[in-house]
Amino acid sequence: MQILTSSEMEGRATATKGQRKAAVYIQQQFSKLGLKPGTADDFQLPFIVYRDSVVKTGLRVNEIDYVRGVDYGVYTDYNHACDLRFSELVFAGYGINDKKYDNYKDLNVSGKLIVVYGDEPMKDGKYIMTGTTNKGYWYYPPAKAKAARGLGAAAVLVIMKEFPVKMYDMELSSLWRTPYQFFAGVNTFFISEKVAKEIFKEKYKEIEDGIKKDTLPSFVLDDVKIKLNFSRKLLKLESSNVLGILEGTDKKDEYVLITAHYDHLGKINNNIYYGADDNGSGTSAVLKLAEAFAKAKEAGHKPRRSIVFMLVSGEENGLWGSDIYASNPIFPLDKTTVNLNMDMIGRTGGVYQKDKDSANYVFVIGDDKLSSDLRPISENNNKYTKLKLDYRYNDLNDTHYYYYRSDHYNFATRGVPIIFYTDGEHADYHKTSDTMEKINYALLARRAQLVFYTAWEMANMDRMLKRDIPLKQ
Repeated sequence: MQILTSSEMEGRATATKGQRKAAVYIQQQFSKLGLKPGTADDFQLPFIVYRDSVVKTGLRVNEIDYVRGVDYGVYTDYNHACDLRFSELVFAGYGINDKKYDNYKDLNVSGKLIVVYGDEPMKDGKYIMTGTTNKGYWYYPPAKAKAARGLGAAAVLVIMKEFPVKMYDMELSSLWRTPYQFFAGVNTFFISEKVAKEIFKEKYKEIEDGIKKDTLPSFVLDDVKIKLNFSRKLLKLESSNVLGILEGTDKKDEYVLITAHYDHLGKINNNIYYGADDNGSGTSAVLKLAEAFAKAKEAGHKPRRSIVFMLVSGEENGLWGSDIYASNPIFPLDKTTVNLNMDMIGRTGGVYQKDKDSANYVFVIGDDKLSSDLRPISENNNKYTKLKLDYRYNDLNDTHYYYYRSDHYNFATRGVPIIFYTDGEHADYHKTSDTMEKINYALLARRAQLVFYTAWEMANMDRMLKRDIPLKQ
């Protein structure tokens, strides 16, 4: 943990010097343990990523030029070269286009500039779209941009009440992509309330009043002058997954896949996002699991199936490393009995942040989705660690969407049974304050031990896990 979260690693952002240093460190640890490399000659499996570098962008409203990063931002993934001028816009409330709630009803937005508010409506203290206190799909700007594009909008401005605090979420983290992730989007700009007030003038009070009542109006404004421009260039870079193999005995051509992502958000404006829990914890656990299996082998207890320890990068950018491996696996996925994935297992998160006395838990996700074997094995092996196995986020429709948000998902979609272990989000999630001194090492160890016992049984069963539950997404 100390090495992975050191300032030298610079937050381990994908395709950066820090990520490459972390990959070398992981490779060294696998080699010391006597694991075989993922391919004949290398522990690292490189893959190409692309970085969009903004060449030029501008926002002018009523002859006032605004500053990127101060007054507005751009969604680099979705934007394409443009030089657009508008004298009319359509304000479409929250930008939701759904049967349950539709801001676009009776609006013609084809070829027009759309302005939406970056939030979701609430009623009686709950979000209307989810029926809970948790935000849903339509809270996020990409959902709004996708809807606007589908309706033929020429460009979208999203009013951000937190601007520019969340700039890395909407801009910096979207600068990267793999060869599989070229988007055909609509030009999307994020604007501060300062810019919005210049656009709407006195009419902005209608929007503010609507926000308080969660009933935003939709209307056309035809007395404004707005100019948008954007251009970028594409850089080709390289990242890697790191694989170490402990070969099995009589079933060595079948595999138990143990994963975690070792990348994080990197260094932004000289601020290092150390990523101790996210995901130094999972990375450290994979290394310790590899050590435990290696010691078992030395003691004459070699597992029957081969164990594949894979630490992937690009998770923070969209589950890239696991997607690339799952699309082009080194070891056949139909011979991979299970994927056990750890992402944030070193802290207390979710509801347990307020209940420290009940912190002996782990959130378990996906163990009932593809194989009826998984949960019984998991719960049986918990007799060694006696953790509380909390399934509250296991529903596919849970509004946290954890099932879709880590690397196990790319294996689940291809039919591989999975279990995802996590502690849930906490106050330091995706912040520079996610540092190693806040890790609960005893709890991290117990969670990793649960994964070890579970993996051990699956590696030594007479048969592979059944795949007897239809895939749902």
